[in-house]
Amino acid sequence: MASIDEPLDLIKLSLDERIYVKCRGDRELRGKLQAYDQHLNMILSDVEETVTSHEVDQETYEEIVKQAKRQVEMLFVRGDVIVLVAPPLRTG
Repeated sequence: MASIDEPLDLIKLSLDERIYVKCRGDRELRGKLQAYDQHLNMILSDVEETVTSHEVDQETYEEIVKQAKRQVEMLFVRGDVIVLVAPPLRTG
């Protein structure tokens, strides 16, 4: 396996693999990493985007959590919204 000396080395090893990206604003992405740069801007393909929203019921004051999902063929993700990047699980 290739050596990981810097954080971007892990991203480099994930090229052409499906990754998980957590973004600000309760947004999660799962897609194939096509390209990235030093600012962590990314191009993802075959993306499943999940947006979670939280509301409070005005009568019962219970929290209501809603999730909206959509499929996107190609997506540019700006690096400054990224909170976490998880590479694919490798077993062996």
